[in-house]
Amino acid sequence: MAAQSHTSPLFAGLPSQVTVYEVGPRDGLQNEQRMVPTADKIALINALSLTGLPKIEITSFVNPKWIPQLADASEVARGISRREGMGYSCLVPNRRGLDSALDAGMKEVAVFLSASETHNKKNINKTIAETLTAFEEVVAPAQRAGALVRAYVSTVFGCPYEGKVDPESTVRLVDKLLTLGVYQVSLGDTIGVATPRQVEDVILRLTSRFPIDKLALHFHDTRGTALANVVVGLQLGITTIDSALGGLGGCPYAPGASGNLATEDLIYMLDGMGIHTGVHLDALVDCSRQVGAFIGRELPSKYLKAHVGARSRAKA
Repeated sequence: MAAQSHTSPLFAGLPSQVTVYEVGPRDGLQNEQRMVPTADKIALINALSLTGLPKIEITSFVNPKWIPQLADASEVARGISRREGMGYSCLVPNRRGLDSALDAGMKEVAVFLSASETHNKKNINKTIAETLTAFEEVVAPAQRAGALVRAYVSTVFGCPYEGKVDPESTVRLVDKLLTLGVYQVSLGDTIGVATPRQVEDVILRLTSRFPIDKLALHFHDTRGTALANVVVGLQLGITTIDSALGGLGGCPYAPGASGNLATEDLIYMLDGMGIHTGVHLDALVDCSRQVGAFIGRELPSKYLKAHVGARSRAKA
């Protein structure tokens, strides 16, 4: 008798493929106290390029006095080996940053702002309205130069200063960003407070007005809910997820925020759910071990810890 297949109604509508957007070299390293040499950053990005990751955010062209760790943005952008078919992006805060990024050969840039006024002011030193005006000097010129523009909206699910954030403020921001011409908006849980029902509410509000492929999710795992929130996003049709190798990251203007969702944890879950990413998990683990040595501390990725533990037991 032939075996009967069984598909759970909970997972019947999941996407067959997900784009994993690696943000570790930028969002992950920017808060590290130990300075990572430029050559090590380049070697890390080159190694990540061999894992099958389709998108890597490599650096940020911000004023070095704000983020000294990324003061070598131009050197990193010029020094990496770009693989055909892969996307390499960077953060730019203004027209000066855009010009530097384009001069360094970048073909994709990202702008960023917050859904909460207080966090935006502390993070960018501008009001939200002022930030959106400044984007007019970035998005259109970038497009004229042939570059893609992505946008990040921070504190979508909660703010360290204001607490709850009205989801309609995110709807308004996404509308303005897409009107400006960004190709995708990444919704950030900057302090890791989001829960699955809240994620559902925000996504449903947005998808009632905008195409789902214009949205991505960016979770921090401060309270251990990141993967659960990802599953909700997948069930609702989201197909781009941001993550950082090893669980690197945090936010200098969000006290207590821990690292991003670990890319290894995400890939392990997606592989187990039969969702294709094209990412080689063992090669990714090797990259995380490499960056752990750079920064001199243990990384929070649960899969990484389990993998290292299993290897240690096998040698015993």
